[in-house]
Amino acid sequence: MSRNSEGGEHILVCVSPSPSNPKVVAAAARMADAFHASLTAIYVRPTQYDSLSEEDRTRLQNNIRFAEQSGASVTTIIGDDVPAQVAEYAHISGTTKIVVGRSGIKRRHFWSRPPLTEQIILNAPDVDVYIIPDSAADLKQQKESSRLGDRMRPTLKESLYTLLLLIAATGLGLVFLRFGFSEANIITVFILGVLIISVVTINPVYSVAGSLASVLLFNWFFIEPRYSFHTYETEYAVTFAIMLASALITGTLANRMKWNARQSAREAFRTKVLLDTNQLLQKAEDPAEVIRTSARQIITLLDRDAAVYPRGKDGLEEGTEFRADYADGTRSVPDEKEKEIAEWVFRHQESAGFRLERYGEARSQYHAICLNGYCYGVIAIRLDRVPLEPFENSIVTSILGECALALENLRNAEEKERASVMVRNEQLRSNLLRSISHDIRTPLTSISGNASNLLSHYRQLDDATREQIFSDIYDDSEWLIDLVENLLSISRIENGQMELHLSSEVVGDVIEEALKHVDRNAAQHTITVRATDDILLADMDARLIMQVLINLINNAVKNTPPGSEIGIESRQAGGEAVVTVRDNGPGIPDGVKEHVFEMFYTGQNKVADGRRSLGLGLALCRSIVEAHHGRITLTDNEPSGCCFTVYLPMKEVQVDE
Repeated sequence: MSRNSEGGEHILVCVSPSPSNPKVVAAAARMADAFHASLTAIYVRPTQYDSLSEEDRTRLQNNIRFAEQSGASVTTIIGDDVPAQVAEYAHISGTTKIVVGRSGIKRRHFWSRPPLTEQIILNAPDVDVYIIPDSAADLKQQKESSRLGDRMRPTLKESLYTLLLLIAATGLGLVFLRFGFSEANIITVFILGVLIISVVTINPVYSVAGSLASVLLFNWFFIEPRYSFHTYETEYAVTFAIMLASALITGTLANRMKWNARQSAREAFRTKVLLDTNQLLQKAEDPAEVIRTSARQIITLLDRDAAVYPRGKDGLEEGTEFRADYADGTRSVPDEKEKEIAEWVFRHQESAGFRLERYGEARSQYHAICLNGYCYGVIAIRLDRVPLEPFENSIVTSILGECALALENLRNAEEKERASVMVRNEQLRSNLLRSISHDIRTPLTSISGNASNLLSHYRQLDDATREQIFSDIYDDSEWLIDLVENLLSISRIENGQMELHLSSEVVGDVIEEALKHVDRNAAQHTITVRATDDILLADMDARLIMQVLINLINNAVKNTPPGSEIGIESRQAGGEAVVTVRDNGPGIPDGVKEHVFEMFYTGQNKVADGRRSLGLGLALCRSIVEAHHGRITLTDNEPSGCCFTVYLPMKEVQVDE
């Protein structure tokens, strides 16, 4: 992480494969501490990065890692004009100081380009530039590492291509000569051959060799005296020089265009991977999908295996291996050393490479997936001890940043949902307490008052009055008992403590038993039961389904006037047993139907004594039926009234003949 800037200072340090670069970075870090400035390490990646030797690449990776450990945020940009790009980035980022190393190589001729440090000073005159000199030993190592022979590695395939193209150009030139074409056309053929050589080969040495060979072949086959390197005309020396220069320039431009095209294709692919990652992570719905998506995108980018260690309750969970040939994720058991490294990265929220003082050589490069001081896990990229390129490392860091941001968003959404549930539960508790305090007061007061009258005036009361008082006490106590039963049942269901004891029960028997426990006021109504001749068996907890039927029948009794008709019907519909409870009362308005199964909803019904239900009965019915994998519906009865229908999975009857 970069240092926080308190005084507005921003220091930019240049990173390179130089052996002395850690000295430059360390000086910049000390300067950042002294000025309380933010520190950024910049690496300008050349278009011919692939031509760097393995030693330079390893040293570059070590220097970048050292910059990160020194507190710098590393930025990689691509280009060949290092001074101009460093100066431009300094202007854009508000840099106040640039720290760069000086190699000690002096300008040999007045027409040669100035040293890197002088060019940076010229391009950024408004920024303070601090130059850290290299030691003599470092200069010697730099010269040895920059030998041309380390970068030029001819291959048999490219040598064969070059030879065949030169033979083809010579043959075509001889054909042109036979048909009387001018020497200018033949020169164009050789320049075309050099251009093709530059396109089909990777090493630029072949375009230079092709240019020299074209001049020699043209002199040997097409200049008098032929088949010798002599010439009768002195002006041909100028022709040879122009031809050589044209061939060299053409080959150089072709090589540069080829490198740029190849680099553009690679950067376009990497940019596409990064953009696709952003879009895919936005669609991810859970942390596991976010991690799978990020792992797949890193595999797509690097074509390397990866392992992810997600965060658990007590640290990191077991790692999940994602392979390049099968990126869906397979559970694996990592060795103890890898798990220890992942735990260390998780605790310190830092990256770890291949060489660790405590663990020695590691198989992978480890990165912490963290944001705002919270670590969501660790990803290990299997690199087989071959470090990532700086730009690849930047893309991987960006993908991990997007992954952490997506996980943070999911975490925030989960916490928001949890807070919303808590608010909703608190509201339910508040409604419950308010409803209980309001609706229970009247029956309790009635029971207490009636009991007091009996105790104080029992002998003065006649038999009819005493019977009415006993009846009122019984009704109020039954209402309270039903309320407590519903409260306990709904509480067990909401807390997931309701245990179903399923068995095959005859639906008709359950209905008959439920009618024995309905409200005693049901005698004031006409209740009819109609069932099919077939035996209906359903998988149910008979005690709970009986409670559902009691609530539905009592609901019809309480909401219809005395003398109303209540019908109970059982039948089979497809693979379900269907029980319907209908009445011919006033019915329920359409605007209320969608709320009747909600907890604490009592609709517009009001009664004089204030003892209307708390709205738990129908909510409890729905919870019990859905726990049986069934459903309950409300429709209008014709011509008036309500029709509640319960659907339960049916059990087929096995008949032995």
